[in-house]
Amino acid sequence: MSQLLLFIKQRTLLAALFAFVSVYSVTSALSIRSALAQTLPVKTLTAGMHVIQAEVASTDATRSKGLMYRKELAPNSGMLFVFEQPNVQCFWMRNTLIPLSIAFILDDGTITNIADMAPMTENSHCSTAAVRYTLEMEQGWFAKRGITAGKKITGIR
Repeated sequence: MSQLLLFIKQRTLLAALFAFVSVYSVTSALSIRSALAQTLPVKTLTAGMHVIQAEVASTDATRSKGLMYRKELAPNSGMLFVFEQPNVQCFWMRNTLIPLSIAFILDDGTITNIADMAPMTENSHCSTAAVRYTLEMEQGWFAKRGITAGKKITGIR
């Protein structure tokens, strides 16, 4: 009987240890993900009278991740992608959970085109000209404010 009791205690201890390690791992992963999201610099941009708080993705790693896995954006918030050289830029929405609109922006801040992008798709959305900047916002943000191709975004430099 004592061997059975010892076996049950050992199994219970192992189960408790496994549960603790599992919870700790998930919590640590979420903390790391949150910390990474919060380490991007934020720039204040303007589109006419509208103020935007944009996280800046300016490295290959931050541009590759973009807004993937996010469940929401704060009002008037988005992500500014900065590239080393102007080029035709194309984006997709793999692992991106929220619908977005993307503005493709020339060096002087002029928007060349805007595209709406559906979540979790791999359709390419490309600039109509060589651009150095793109700005992703909640889908419809630009349209609701009358911001179209030819308008300017200031504060990107």
